[in-house]
Amino acid sequence: MNALASVWPALGGDPALLARVSTVERPGVLPSRLPVRESARACVGACALAAAELGARRTGGGVPAVRVDDGAVATAFVSERHLLVGGRAPETFAPLSRFWRTADGWVRTHANYPHHRARLLAALGVPKDPGAVAAALAERSAREAEEAVYAAGGLAVALRSPEEWAAHEQGVEVAGRPLVERERLDSAPARVLAPVGRDPLLPAAGLRVLDLTRVIAGPVATRTLALLGADVLRVDAPGLPEIADQHADTGFGKRSALLDLSVGREVFEELLAAADVVVTGYRPGALDRFGLAPRALAERRPGVVVAQLSAWGTYGPWGDRRGFDSLVQVATGIAAVEGSSAGRPGVLPAQALDHGTGYLLAAGVLRAIGEQMEGGGSRVVRVALARTAGWLLEGRGDVGVSGDVPVGQWLAERYSPLGRLRYALSPVVFEGGPRDWARAPGCWGTDSARWV
Repeated sequence: MNALASVWPALGGDPALLARVSTVERPGVLPSRLPVRESARACVGACALAAAELGARRTGGGVPAVRVDDGAVATAFVSERHLLVGGRAPETFAPLSRFWRTADGWVRTHANYPHHRARLLAALGVPKDPGAVAAALAERSAREAEEAVYAAGGLAVALRSPEEWAAHEQGVEVAGRPLVERERLDSAPARVLAPVGRDPLLPAAGLRVLDLTRVIAGPVATRTLALLGADVLRVDAPGLPEIADQHADTGFGKRSALLDLSVGREVFEELLAAADVVVTGYRPGALDRFGLAPRALAERRPGVVVAQLSAWGTYGPWGDRRGFDSLVQVATGIAAVEGSSAGRPGVLPAQALDHGTGYLLAAGVLRAIGEQMEGGGSRVVRVALARTAGWLLEGRGDVGVSGDVPVGQWLAERYSPLGRLRYALSPVVFEGGPRDWARAPGCWGTDSARWV
């Protein structure tokens, strides 16, 4: 599977630049029945190449050499497992976020956030007790449980085979879309960016990124843009607190502010007026009432790049549904492929849909900025976890036990307002580029909602 050769053209990249990429392959990492190692390497490689290409545009020199090491990629794709906050390892999944037996198969729930947990329990009519949840789900079919929990605003997805997903109306819609959707919205003037230096080379220096994302994929994308020099301001609603350890893992290089869009529109418009990129990761349509649809943003801020992330795509019968990596694995057939011979569903060796899609989104933003320097125009970049899943399902991978690859060289430690952190370094590496973030994550929501 020459994954990078398919990803780079999907981003609009020149195939000739693929010669600038070298790889260090480590077959023991990210073992899977699917080509996780190869696809992860390709997503990171495409992002690093997009960064190197933009850096060359801004320095006027040649495209720096890109080096992708499977060890660095594998370490970053499970960054949450390597994170230590004051010596403490975080909890990645809550007790009610797991697979459950149903009357006819399996369902997976996601209840890491308190409001999702409350809706799941309300839909099932049970208390916060795993035994009660198991008993309630055992009496229902998987599809019945999926629809009942969704109708209550919760998150549960029935296990499907790849063939069942391919025949599903949403699966058909997703399969018909490109891996990375790219669109020009208007004829805004060409973007003018000042030249940048080379110590280190920061391709995104001077760009202001308004980060309206949560969980993993979107924050991975904006964390990467921050590494590359962008001024990233993450904005969250005061009533939807982020999981503290999740923020610690993906908050590197950013500032974090709180803003209620229903009452703080004037502040938001001031932020938008000076933003170069707006990245959104909420359920499709959820932000439209605030005027945050791509065309509405471009009308008020001509020349903006809007980067949209969704679980299932922004179209089809599931186009307005919430979703997470673990749930997309279940719906699309990945969990069935990775399951045991006894029929129990399995999981990928990493939340590879989240991480891979995050790097694809960052790559799409970097390429859009470069295209604007030549041809102008407000731009939209769209990615979906389900589309990344479909691409992953096209191949078969490196089944086996994990290799003994020391990860210490891809980990770092530093002090932060959250305490002493051990964390994974970014796998996005190119000649002369940065190796670490300029700032550690601060406490969630404690920065001002303004550009500095």
